[in-house]
Amino acid sequence: MAFMLVPDDVVKGPFAHTYSIVARDERTGEIGAGVQSHWFSVGTVVPWALAGVGAVVTQSFTNPAFGPEGLRLLSEGTAPMKAVEEMVSKDEGRDLRQLAMIDPKGRAFAYTGKKCVAEAGHISGKNFSVQANMMLNDTVWPAMAEAFETSDGPLADRILAAMQAAEAEGGDARGRQSAALVIVRARGTGEVWNDRLIDLRVDDHRDPLKELVRLLKVHRAYESMDAGDAALEKGDMSSALKHYSNAEKLFPSNEEMVLWHAVGLANNGRFEEAVPLFMKAFRKNPNWKVMVPRLVANGTLRMSEEQSRKLMGK
Repeated sequence: MAFMLVPDDVVKGPFAHTYSIVARDERTGEIGAGVQSHWFSVGTVVPWALAGVGAVVTQSFTNPAFGPEGLRLLSEGTAPMKAVEEMVSKDEGRDLRQLAMIDPKGRAFAYTGKKCVAEAGHISGKNFSVQANMMLNDTVWPAMAEAFETSDGPLADRILAAMQAAEAEGGDARGRQSAALVIVRARGTGEVWNDRLIDLRVDDHRDPLKELVRLLKVHRAYESMDAGDAALEKGDMSSALKHYSNAEKLFPSNEEMVLWHAVGLANNGRFEEAVPLFMKAFRKNPNWKVMVPRLVANGTLRMSEEQSRKLMGK
């Protein structure tokens, strides 16, 4: 790829020959984007999303300016079709670009330059747009569209279903290396860290899509832990235990899930129930036995001296 004879003023960013999807959840209004490529760290250059505004993907011979510029136009109320046409018309490298956008109304529009490496194309519909270039087969993006439209469940799962459909059709002709998934709220809160519901990247992996699926599972395990903590603070022990149990099921190899479950129980006067969980965490990682007194010292873990001696075997 580094030997392709393309004028320097056209190539404004890294090559990102890839397949991607921008989509909106009809039920929640959430907006997201997913991408996979045989290129390092594709998630840092291709997908852009902002709560209450929309999502943009810029690929093939990537123009990084398309991301923030597309979001700016969407934030001003410009329809995706008009925004894409405006951006492409001003770009001297338009024939080598691929660009797609979606707004909070679910309107989507995409562009594929006539010199994008085959197989290349796109399909835009209500609440989604799929696009691909340098694919092994021209069935990739139609398979993505069908998978998204016929799947159900959370938006992240539907986006992953579309990406898995792309792989099933051969995917990127060069292979695979990196992937990314981002989901934002339907409406912005002004707090970007809260508006990004999911922001996962696999920068370099033999099977990045499989790893992305695993990371989403881990993400949801920690979501369950957070929900358990919130329920515990409200005194809703039944809900808390349900969330903690779900977190452990999603990520059984992580002893920290067990440890913080135990901390929550102990802090709410259920020390005897917490003891077996502490012991389980200690067996998996003895360093937690070193850390527990430190948690007591700074007030994170509330135990009496007698309880501490019992737990630490003193």
